[in-house]
Parts: sequence; structure tokens; C-alpha cells
Amino acid sequence: MYPNTQLFIDGEWRDAVAGKTLTVTNPATDAVIGQVAHAGEADLELALAATERGFKLWRETSAHRRAAIMRQAAVLLRERAGDIAKVMTAEQGKPVAQAKAEILGAADVIDWFAGEASRTYGQIIPSRQQDVQQQTLKLPVGPVAAFTPWNFPINQIVRKLSAALAAGCSIIVKGPEETPASPAALIQAFVDAGIPAGVIGLVYGTPAEISEYLIPHPTIRKISFTGSTRVGKHLAALAGQHMKKATMELGGHAPVLIFDDADLDAAAKELAASKFRNAGQVCIAPTRFLIQQGVYEAFVEKFTAEVNKLVVGNGQEDGVTMGPMVLGRSVDAIETFVEDAIAAGAKLTTGGKRLAGNGNFFAPTVLRDVPLNARAMSEEPFGPVALLRPFNDYDEAIAEANRLPYGLAAYAYSRNIATVNALGRDVESGMLTINHIGFGLPETPFGGVKDSGHGTEGGSEAIEAYLETRFVTVAGR
Repeated sequence: MYPNTQLFIDGEWRDAVAGKTLTVTNPATDAVIGQVAHAGEADLELALAATERGFKLWRETSAHRRAAIMRQAAVLLRERAGDIAKVMTAEQGKPVAQAKAEILGAADVIDWFAGEASRTYGQIIPSRQQDVQQQTLKLPVGPVAAFTPWNFPINQIVRKLSAALAAGCSIIVKGPEETPASPAALIQAFVDAGIPAGVIGLVYGTPAEISEYLIPHPTIRKISFTGSTRVGKHLAALAGQHMKKATMELGGHAPVLIFDDADLDAAAKELAASKFRNAGQVCIAPTRFLIQQGVYEAFVEKFTAEVNKLVVGNGQEDGVTMGPMVLGRSVDAIETFVEDAIAAGAKLTTGGKRLAGNGNFFAPTVLRDVPLNARAMSEEPFGPVALLRPFNDYDEAIAEANRLPYGLAAYAYSRNIATVNALGRDVESGMLTINHIGFGLPETPFGGVKDSGHGTEGGSEAIEAYLETRFVTVAGR
């Protein structure tokens, strides 16, 4: 049973004031499975008024009480993970096992930030005068507006939501219209855990209309966005016009560097699983595979063999390891990228076509010898396509890894300690994992550099974006 999704405003699930809805489609079957309420300005005004009231209450709630409610929400999320996973798969397409892993990972994120709630330390600063005390306070910045995409319907929300709540902020989440029910289930866990009315709001609608309304509004003091670089730059500029804090987790085009001394078996197996997770619709997915000439042919063979083990189908069926793409237009885009690369001289080792029948299915695809003038080597192909090309030496690999304006994630495999040490310095990326897949843990940073955004949504620094530092100095007279 797939539930219709309402807006969550002021502690209540409600239809849009105008009664407007959008349809939700199962990407594996093309069938309409439900409806989601479409917010208009009247709904946004109600949400803004509620979040202002919620902030006044939540900022006065002790950090320990906030943490207790958050931990209870994590407990409920774990208990409900199996049922929520089926809903997520119906609307998003990923295999149920991957959906459940996303939900359990979200519970870990909530627990992490619950702990951070009681660690928002200020400072006592030594004074130059005996009778003067100098201190800094860390206080919640205020109501937050968060904008999230459809590829990880719960994971993309939970980091923003948990950091805001831990800091003492209220938050309005603009959830993804394509995948609305699983975010609603996340919010329901917080409701059942005892979150006060107004602290969390959840709205859906036309993304541009909602962002253009919420960001300039004086109630909102911070924004957090995950999405494309193009949209992120626009929203960051809008936030800047109103002097509001902004965390931006934007697009990527992750390079993979495979050196002659790499463990090729481990690299092929781990990278194939990572590349085609969620049908390649992952901002940190390994995409540009740069392989040193001496092991190029061997890696192409091993990697293609691993990709051919993937089972594509409806994510609700047993044994499926890759589901459909979420949007039909995304399939069209990937098909165009592949055709362009082949026309430019790339060679297909597997896949390369959309699959027949209903649903947004595209075969896991590996292209070798991809020239730099292929569009996919410069524009992010957000889907199940891996691009392979050889390199001769370290400097050539680094030059290509850093050629694009993106800098979100990067991958490397080498058993040479000098190479490993140099990579951390030379690769222009917010995150780099070497000899394993090591991104996305709650306690580690998650964010990019250059056109991939700024700020982090993980680790000990993440909560800082939701706090402001106040300086107070007092003379004892």
C-alpha cells in the first residue's frame, strides 16, 4: 500500500489550502501510485508562521531534551525500516535492501547529531583585566529552509534536519515531489517521538516557486541545498542578497585513479558496486575512471565482468541489484551521452541501451577509451555509465582528475605509500577515499570544493552552520 502524502505544518498533516496535488509514479512500472499535496503561497505562509513559533519553543528546550527526542526518533525509524523501505522502492526504484540500508543509516545520523546537541561549546577567553570576563556563546541561527532531491529521499533530508534540530533551530523541508512518502515517514518518526508543533515543517510543490518564496523571507535565517550546481549557484546568490547562511552540496564528476600497483580485483568489485548503486544516480558516484596504462586492459576486463553480474529489474523483486532511473527524461539524457561518446570514438564493453518494456531502465554501461571531447567527460552523466580511459604517469592523472570545476568526491587505488600521501595533497576534492569505499558516515565530513559547493553535512563541523557565535564581555563593577 502506497500512501498519499500531505503537507506537514504546525504539527498537523494537511492538504494544500487550494487542494492542489501532484501525481507520484513508480519508475519501475510507469504506474501512478499516489498523490502528493502541492503547496501554494498560503501554505508557505502557514509554515513560516509555525516555524517561527516552533523556533521560539525549541531554542529554549535543553540540549539534553532535544537529544532525547532525536534518539527516540532514531529508535522508531529503525523499527519501521522494513515497511518504509518498501514505500521508498515503490516511489524511487532502488532495491529494497538498498532502501533499508539508507533508512538505517539515517537513524545513525540522527543519533550522531543527538550527541552533538550537547557539545555546542562556547569559550571563556582570558581577559587583559582582572575584573573582566570574556566569553563566546553558540546559539541557534534561527529557522532553516532545506531543499532536497529525490535520489536519496531520506538520507538527503536527515543530515540537514538532524543538524538543525540538534542546534536548536526549527526547519522547513522542501521535499522531493517524485519521492514524497518516505520523507513523510521520516518526519512521522520525529512526530511520534514528541517533537513540538512548528519545529518541523514539510512541504512539496514547484521547486522554484518555493525556494524563491522561502529564501528571501525574513523568518528564514539559513538555507541548506542539495542538487545541481546550476540551481545551487542561483540559490546561493539569492541567500547572499539577504545575508543568510547557506550550505551547498552540489554536483560532482568524481574521478577514479587506478595505478599500476593497485589491487585490481578489489578495485573492480568495490567500484562496480559503488558506481551502479541507485542506478548511478549518486552525486559522489565514481564516474571518470583513469587507469594507468600498464594495467588498463586487465582492469577493463575485470570491471566489465563485475558489471555484468548486476541484475537489473524492479527493486521489489528478490535478487535485483539495480533498479530503474527515477525520471524518464534521465534515461533519454543517458542515451544521448552514450551515443555522443561512441560517435567521438569510445568503445562499448557492456550495456549501452535502454531496456525494453515499462519503466525507466537503462542497462549498466561501460565505455572504454573515452576521448576528452565526449560530452560525458565534462558534463555529469547522472546515471549508470562508467567512463574509462588510460593514463601514462602520475602528473597526467592528476591533471585530468582536476580538469573540471567540480570537486565533490574522488577515488584512488594504489599500494605505494608515496603515491597515497601525494594524492591527499594533489587531488582537488572535498572527499577522497583510497583503497576502499569510505564516504557517508555520520562522523565524517561530507561536502565539496570548487563548483561542488561549500560546507559539510557530516562530522563535527556540520552543526556549526546552524549556530552563530555571540561574544559577551562583562566588567565586574
